[in-house]
Amino acid sequence: MPSTVKESTTDNKSVKSYVGIVNAKSDARSELLFIIALLLVSALYQIDRILPFILAESIKSELSLSDTQIGLMIGPAFALCNALFSLPLARAADRTSPRLVLVGCLVVWSAMTAMGGLATSFVFLAATRFGVALGEAGAIPAGHALIARKIHPDRRGFALALFSMGIPLGTMAGFAAGGVIADGLGWRAALFGAGAAGVVLSIVALLAIGPIPASGPVLASEEPFVRASRRLLSAPAFRWMALAAIGIGFASAPFYAFSAPFLIRNHGFSASQVGLAFGLLQGGMGIVGTLLGGRMFDRAVLRGSGRLLGPPALILIIASITTTLALFVPVGWVSIALLVPGMLSFAFAMPASFGAGHLLAGPGRQALASSLLLISSGLLGPTIGPLFVGVVSDWANEAGVANGLGLGLLIVPIASVLSGLALLVANGRVAAHLRRAEP
Repeated sequence: MPSTVKESTTDNKSVKSYVGIVNAKSDARSELLFIIALLLVSALYQIDRILPFILAESIKSELSLSDTQIGLMIGPAFALCNALFSLPLARAADRTSPRLVLVGCLVVWSAMTAMGGLATSFVFLAATRFGVALGEAGAIPAGHALIARKIHPDRRGFALALFSMGIPLGTMAGFAAGGVIADGLGWRAALFGAGAAGVVLSIVALLAIGPIPASGPVLASEEPFVRASRRLLSAPAFRWMALAAIGIGFASAPFYAFSAPFLIRNHGFSASQVGLAFGLLQGGMGIVGTLLGGRMFDRAVLRGSGRLLGPPALILIIASITTTLALFVPVGWVSIALLVPGMLSFAFAMPASFGAGHLLAGPGRQALASSLLLISSGLLGPTIGPLFVGVVSDWANEAGVANGLGLGLLIVPIASVLSGLALLVANGRVAAHLRRAEP
């Protein structure tokens, strides 16, 4: 009899162990599908965002636009609407279902991207960019809210990196495929194709993301919206991070908007050549940057180190030097090579910046923190930066000054070095904030 009881107990333990293994595998599969779905959404987000950059020369020629109009279309027309709706959509993601917010945003921006292919005037095309900006305003905050609810904090930096990796992958696909399609079928076909892909992906994402747990029994998001934003912005560490994000916006928006036209005009590349070279390099550097940045952030968190923002600050400062050289070297391939550190720097900064923002914000306010940082990087810089470059370029052409785009693009290295310095200050403030928060 005792032996029977012992055997029965052993069998129960075996069954529980087996069930635990099956559940763990099921959870791992579910988590993998979840991350893949977010990665695809993030990639399409970036494709639809940057397609006009590689299509700019074709659009400019067919619709008879100036560089100033191109700057307006991909600058203020996008950034103002994106910033206006980012906080309300982030709030909705924190308080309701981030899954539905994300999928709804995907449908809206995909439909507006496709409508851009019907444009016959600057006004119509700018209006479709408003629509794309409206849809994309909630994508990153909703994605971050989903990660915060489904991924354990010890793996969250890597999950944020994988989600952010969609941006370089989307840049690579957008530049490469966009350039080839523009040369072969025209810029309208590129916009129609991207829009159709988004409609299909919205169905896949809705099914793959699955049910989302609540953020906790006591939601920080129950705090009034304005008060929660003020509380977060009152932290010196977060304010310096926001200043760094503003600088990154002034650096990255003109970099992505006008690097392809710069290489086409100054070095004689075709749209497909620039799309493949610039797109593949940007994609590769973006993947390396986001994964490496995410891993380094996770390791710093596990070590209990508050020094989270030093490495991205250093890379931004280095990139400011190489980008300056890239704008004036006479050899095309050397110019492209010198742009590579800039490509790496923007991607490398994302996981650490968002991850540190989430730590400062606390549970239930992750989407709000992401939204405030996105507004910082996505309002002033993308609104003013591309427009500034376009105005300088048009002025230089009228005045007979060579390399007008290169002169306008000097805003990129200036903003990069200022961002790096702001992150260095934020680095110390974040460490001090986290030390005070320790029990």
